[in-house]
Amino acid sequence: MKAVRLALCALCFVSAGLVDGSQKKAAPARAPALAPRPQIGATPPMGWNSWNYFKERVDDATVRAQADAMVASGMRDAGYVYVNIDDTWEGQRDAGGVLQPNNKFPDMKALADYVHSKGLKLGIYSSPGPKTCARYEGSYGHEEIDAQTWANWGIDYLKYDLCGLREMMRAAESPEAAHTMMIDAYIKMRDALKKTGRPMVYSLCQYGNDAVWQWGESVGGNLWRTTGDITDRYAKMAEIGFSQAGLAQYAKPGHWNDPDMLEVGNGGMNADEYRTHMSLWAILAAPLLAGNDLTKMTPETIALLTNKEVIAIDQDPAGKQGDRVWAEGPKEIWTRPLAGGAKALGLFNRHHAPLPMQADFARLGFSGAVKVRDVWAAKDLGQMTAPYKATVPGHGVVLLRVSK
Repeated sequence: MKAVRLALCALCFVSAGLVDGSQKKAAPARAPALAPRPQIGATPPMGWNSWNYFKERVDDATVRAQADAMVASGMRDAGYVYVNIDDTWEGQRDAGGVLQPNNKFPDMKALADYVHSKGLKLGIYSSPGPKTCARYEGSYGHEEIDAQTWANWGIDYLKYDLCGLREMMRAAESPEAAHTMMIDAYIKMRDALKKTGRPMVYSLCQYGNDAVWQWGESVGGNLWRTTGDITDRYAKMAEIGFSQAGLAQYAKPGHWNDPDMLEVGNGGMNADEYRTHMSLWAILAAPLLAGNDLTKMTPETIALLTNKEVIAIDQDPAGKQGDRVWAEGPKEIWTRPLAGGAKALGLFNRHHAPLPMQADFARLGFSGAVKVRDVWAAKDLGQMTAPYKATVPGHGVVLLRVSK
């Protein structure tokens, strides 16, 4: 394993794009300075993904309708920009090896143009294996041609799902060989995407295998799944979200831990549970990818997804993921450092009934009086020196913004 890691580090330096000796000539004195290229994923990506609600039913009309709803609901203006097509769009390869969409997507370039016309971006899905999770055509052996095809269509985001490669990995001669196979597959697509010259978010979906948070950045990942698939049930959401403790050190602008998509609005949780979902994902600096039908949202769902103060925590420019700082039975306190010295503070109650909780600001790194705001209540609570006390609803949260 050590040898694999050393080889991987070598690959990282080779692919880092360092200036070589051929660029020694000084630029003309009056040459304008080149603007730095915007960082992909400088804050966690926000958007929508088709899988949680539509699964194999996604088609061209559905994607257009979701794009329209993202604009009409105010989600685009709140920061949601990616409209991501998950598995089951793939057709067959033509004689030249170019992958064609199936009959659910008659013209992918036209669809991308439509999404772009709304001020949004289009994402797509593939696998490094011969087949995808749903047994559609994968990108194995066609990485460069697929990347160029997506660039030609105008794709802005790739979710690259390990599914189809796992059968090949199981047949490898050793766990180390399987790991190397996976690393090489993700590097191969990273390089193919770079070769197109089109900026695309690169999302690694491999369920947290082999501690992906330790190497996801080095293979080009802008985000990497740290868990198995989420479902629209509190128990699964909580298992996934609260298991992120300890991973904060691996996240930073351009590279994010991904505990999977949002289930807000799909109906399997109550309002307190969905507030927990949104609050925890915001503290985790997690990507916010809605997974519901945007055309059928209630005002309550829209309010949950577009809460400006919660989104501001998730998108905080300091780019520091939060972590758990205290736990007692089903009660947990998580904090996230924010730009300017403030902190987001989540008091989470994982019990099914209300429980009293308190937060001692001195123990959380503050000295003297602090200003406290209840984020979900949109209410300033004034200056405090004594510990904050509240009764937190069952499966609920109190989300605070605390500053000097």
